[in-house]
Amino acid sequence: MSRARPARRRSEAYRGCLLSDDNAAGRDVGRREAAPFHRRTTNLDPMRAVQVTRTDGPSAVSIEEVPEPTADGPFGPQVLVDVHAVGISFPDLLLSKGEYQLKPDLPFTLGVDFAGVVRSAPEGAGLSEGDRVAAVLGHGGASDVVGMGPDSVFPVPDGLSFEQGAAIPMNYLTAHFALAERGDLKKGETVLVHGAAGGVGTATIQVAKGYGARTIAVVSTDEKAEVAKKAGADEVVLIEGFRDAVRELTDGEGVDIVMDVVGGDLITDSLRSLGTQGRLLVVGFTAGAIPAIKVNRLLLNNVDVRGVGWGAYAMVRPGYMRQQWEELLPMMESGVIDPPIGSIYPIEEFGQALQDMEDRKTLGKSVVTLR
Repeated sequence: MSRARPARRRSEAYRGCLLSDDNAAGRDVGRREAAPFHRRTTNLDPMRAVQVTRTDGPSAVSIEEVPEPTADGPFGPQVLVDVHAVGISFPDLLLSKGEYQLKPDLPFTLGVDFAGVVRSAPEGAGLSEGDRVAAVLGHGGASDVVGMGPDSVFPVPDGLSFEQGAAIPMNYLTAHFALAERGDLKKGETVLVHGAAGGVGTATIQVAKGYGARTIAVVSTDEKAEVAKKAGADEVVLIEGFRDAVRELTDGEGVDIVMDVVGGDLITDSLRSLGTQGRLLVVGFTAGAIPAIKVNRLLLNNVDVRGVGWGAYAMVRPGYMRQQWEELLPMMESGVIDPPIGSIYPIEEFGQALQDMEDRKTLGKSVVTLR
């Protein structure tokens, strides 16, 4: 398994192109306003953008007209992408309420994950007009056209739709970073996945399977169990009594990795579910509560608790996300990575998509289409 560790440096062109995941540090991420999905003759025409003008949550999200971006961006030459689809992400929801670590000045454009077609690219970017791509930003992708640095733009295999492309970047790069970089996952190990029917959960199942691991999905309902199974989970257990179920499934040995995006009161039983030298990966806190850990529990079975801050890590490593994407491409091309798409909304219902996420009505990755 490769480990991409480029040098720690930051270029001006790189700032603003990085998404932070569910628990990433709120560093200075420059805004990227976006532009239209059909070609215009100038960069002076307005385009649609999904904007936050006040941090009152999903109901306050609105569609506004903003200027198109230009090929010469605030940090230098940038790729222009005509956007076809935008993935709904948990950071979008938090940003709409002013609850994310990243706090851009109002008004700002939402949109973390998106996919579309390259309109133009600077020389040496490795991209050409007409290329099908996916991209990831801290925000700013939910608009007709987006401008960004090339480190944030990735080729989409022909077998994937724009909707699938928009469902991949944040979730799958986070899963890859968690498992390969922080979890040191090895072939044949067992990964327990909390929130397994959500975007990061299904991504973790598939990336783990791509590395030859066994996966046990933890879900709250039978309906979510079906989503996890379709994503490729080897076994699925309900959250109520998951610790006992895991012990039975592993013949009392425990799992090697727990991937936890939920937080809350699951932490103790998650630690108890680990086998010797197991790793608990803390990715986020969708349950809302940030748990405390009694460190004496780490001594009992020689286990680790490791933070997973993908955005903060990638932000100071130009080219790191592209290296991640290259490692995941074979999984996309083979079909191991096949992001489950949930509901699809028109751009006018972006706020409703966020509200459905907050109300826990979503299964898989929700996507907004701009065409």
